[in-house]
Amino acid sequence: MKILESLKGRRSHYDINRDLPVDEVEVFDLVEKATELVPDAFNMKSSRVIVVTGEKQDQLWDNIYEVFEGKVSREKIDSFKNGYGTILYFYDEDIVKNLQSQFSTYADRFPDWASQSSGMLQLSIWSGLKELGIGASLQHYNPVIDDMVKEMFNLPESYALNAQMPFGGIGSNPAEKEKEDISKRVKIVK
Repeated sequence: MKILESLKGRRSHYDINRDLPVDEVEVFDLVEKATELVPDAFNMKSSRVIVVTGEKQDQLWDNIYEVFEGKVSREKIDSFKNGYGTILYFYDEDIVKNLQSQFSTYADRFPDWASQSSGMLQLSIWSGLKELGIGASLQHYNPVIDDMVKEMFNLPESYALNAQMPFGGIGSNPAEKEKEDISKRVKIVK
């Protein structure tokens, strides 16, 4: 099964660089197609994605360092900054609120469903990047960086930042994952 092979190969790559093994257009195409194809509850289409590259990539991670006022090491921030780019994942709270007003029975569930869809999108893009030979990791510097990101990219207040995914050429591969006893997490009932 190709999806299982893709998931098995998807790992957190922290040693990334600016040498992509493919043209950046392939990355942009992957992000656009995955965003279109990933399902969500009530077909709400609340996910929003920004792909940051070039000078803005450097500026983003320098700003993240500044927002944390040195509480996150420069070395760690630079490991993400050294990548080719960063994918920022959001969901639009205005869309969620609109559906909450239309379907009051499910109102309390729509924020969860928007986050679930964003999670599926993150995994789909991450796995797709791996298929392209690109390393990535998933970071969560939000909510500390939320205001800075909205200001930097002139985003609506309704954009809720979920995650950041620095990506780039693979400098080195992470260590093998330890095999777990999956029976502790999965139960089969007949």
